[in-house]
Amino acid sequence: MSIEATLRFTVTDADTAAAVGSGTLPVLGTPRLLAWCEAATCAALEPTLADGSTSVGTRVTLEHLAASPVGREVEVVATEVYADGRLHRFSVAARHHGSDAKLIASGEITRVVVDADRFLSRL
Repeated sequence: MSIEATLRFTVTDADTAAAVGSGTLPVLGTPRLLAWCEAATCAALEPTLADGSTSVGTRVTLEHLAASPVGREVEVVATEVYADGRLHRFSVAARHHGSDAKLIASGEITRVVVDADRFLSRL
């Protein structure tokens, strides 16, 4: 069974490097791009989780390869490439959506499944 999710986002002024504090340019900021990639891994894993379980991110590698202007639609795909018990590793890729499907980011995100109440009780 392949665990995968594809999400689409449109870059807004609130997503820019200037808005998220990762630079001064009006292009998609890396922190927002990373959040979108993590959202795709969560969406992929969510249908497999037992009641009361959630997942937490534990490791990220991400290369932000190209700029995306405000108004550009971005498609993010997360595909599980490894699983061992509670640990799930995903390959992530982000592309401009449409005829110019330029790769704008690639990387890997690791998530671990936890019991939500138990996890929060340890804080």
